[in-house]
Amino acid sequence: MEPALKMRHDPVYPSRRSPILADNVVATSQPLAAQAGLSILQQGGNAVDAAIATAAALTVVEPSGNGLGSDAFCILWDGKALHGLNASGRSPAAWDFNRFQDGMPNLGVDSVTVPGAVSAWVSLSERFGKLDLSTTLAPAARYAEEGFIVSPVIAKLWAIAAELLADQPGFAQTFLPGGHAPKAGQRFHNPGAAETLREIGRTKGASFYKGALAEKIVKFLKDHGGAMTLEDMASHQPDWCGTLKTSFDDVDLHEIPPNGQGIAALMALGILDHTGIREHGPDDVMAVHLQIEAIKLAYRDLHAYVADRDDMTEIDERALLDPDYLKARAALIDPARAIDHGVGAPKRGGTVLLNTGDASGMMVSFIQSNYAGFGSGVVVPGTGISLQNRGAGFDTVRGHPNCVAGRKRPMHTIIPGFAMKNGEPLMAFGMMGGPIQAQGHVQLLLRTEVWGQDVQTAACAPRWRMIDGVQVACEPTMSKQLRDGLSALGHQISVESPDNAFGFGGAQLVQRLPEGGYVAGSDPRKDGQAVGF
Repeated sequence: MEPALKMRHDPVYPSRRSPILADNVVATSQPLAAQAGLSILQQGGNAVDAAIATAAALTVVEPSGNGLGSDAFCILWDGKALHGLNASGRSPAAWDFNRFQDGMPNLGVDSVTVPGAVSAWVSLSERFGKLDLSTTLAPAARYAEEGFIVSPVIAKLWAIAAELLADQPGFAQTFLPGGHAPKAGQRFHNPGAAETLREIGRTKGASFYKGALAEKIVKFLKDHGGAMTLEDMASHQPDWCGTLKTSFDDVDLHEIPPNGQGIAALMALGILDHTGIREHGPDDVMAVHLQIEAIKLAYRDLHAYVADRDDMTEIDERALLDPDYLKARAALIDPARAIDHGVGAPKRGGTVLLNTGDASGMMVSFIQSNYAGFGSGVVVPGTGISLQNRGAGFDTVRGHPNCVAGRKRPMHTIIPGFAMKNGEPLMAFGMMGGPIQAQGHVQLLLRTEVWGQDVQTAACAPRWRMIDGVQVACEPTMSKQLRDGLSALGHQISVESPDNAFGFGGAQLVQRLPEGGYVAGSDPRKDGQAVGF
């Protein structure tokens, strides 16, 4: 593989974006959040400080995808080594199989696990930050207190959520002023979130897990029949878990170990290593066919075996990433036809992603999510804390490694991505949108590192998403010739709306330049922006 860093001025695909080149960069899905991170860099903060500021601002200005009650994961290069952080929360100790005999609820208090995003901010700040946590959270608190003008894509998602969540505890009180979701161009205030952010900063997160904020969260959940306790909150700890990797020629793709779906991207890439994909162009029928088939194989194993790492007792990541096993899986791909490998149908979700890089060479890939849009719909009154619904990620099949149980992490869809080359950092990247994330990581990596597309071109390229069996969704920007070619191989192709930001992801990419500095790309499917100086 000979990746060539290309800078195009003639876009290959329709786009409203141009790549950003600078020594210090932030790329994320909402312009105000990107500017919050940039302001922290300009105050002398590093890429970690900027990531925290951006993540906190996203909980305010993009509540349709994340919140103060989210979970989070991070991969970062500190200038010398790569680190992985798992800040996903565990289920209440009182949860057991009998509580969920009718299946896992998607909404409400019994979909809420311990929220971990705040612990990620605290851990990152304490270990790698240059500025104090209160300083990095200040831009987000200001947006919440003074209000911000709602942007178009977020306004649309907010309106959809209003119809679904209006009756959930605390939702309307915080997010439906006057009984309605704010429209694009309207100003929204969240004073409770402002005070919560300031208290998190003052107490370095202690209030959220062991103090006044924890008490408010637990009391509100209990008042509505939830099982969360103060002990559940206080026992939460994020894990510095390292990363798993798969090599493809001279590039290493790094992902967070289970309980996330990142291992599916590694498996698919390892399978593709044993195919002829290098012989084809990025939009050739055979290149896309091979990727779809590799993803099917990886996702079948993902949904059969991946869970909280402590519960993967029979099949673990070593078995799933064994080179001989992946070579054998590749042999199952038929270049002449699509095959139903029996993959389960994943669910969609709502997430935010950001990537940062600073002049010292530090790079961060950070992702946080409420899972399904606003999450559970449960919002603690007066705090701005919207709680995720990650409990919906558990299975209710006895004996399955991801079967619901107490003090256990559910299987997660959100994954940060990071690429290394010859031991040096190459790219912090990722994608939003539930089940497309591992699929999207493969698509983005191949486009940038095999086919030499610049990061903005890769972000704008038409994407596809394997759904189930031989069903594949694609964007209308995919050429008819490519769609017809895939159909001829037996793929059942459906075209989805270009407004489906979660269905096809909001990709953000920050790539290190050979002589220093970065090139950043942001996704036109959301209100995203890359900024730098």
